[in-house]
Amino acid sequence: MTTAGRDPGLQPERTRLAWRRTTLSCTVVALLAGKQALHGGASPAAIIALSLSALAWLGFLRVANRRVQGMGTARPGPLGARAALTAAACTVALAVFAAAMLF
Repeated sequence: MTTAGRDPGLQPERTRLAWRRTTLSCTVVALLAGKQALHGGASPAAIIALSLSALAWLGFLRVANRRVQGMGTARPGPLGARAALTAAACTVALAVFAAAMLF
């Protein structure tokens, strides 16, 4: 079977929905981190961690938005290595900044 006759079925739609769910989860984590940072007074370290968390969230949001838009084409391409690395780095950064806010 040739790739020209390939029927992707619902795979692009499932992938688009998965990116949206992940973006929603990332947004909830960023909001909870903000709540934790501002709970009981805002120390300078908490404000810095909150700012860095917001930057990581914005980076992930950008990658996810580009991927969701790319999945809307007739022939969506694979996720690039740079985008995958950025998404992973933003996810790890959010976890590190959230942990930093606890201490």
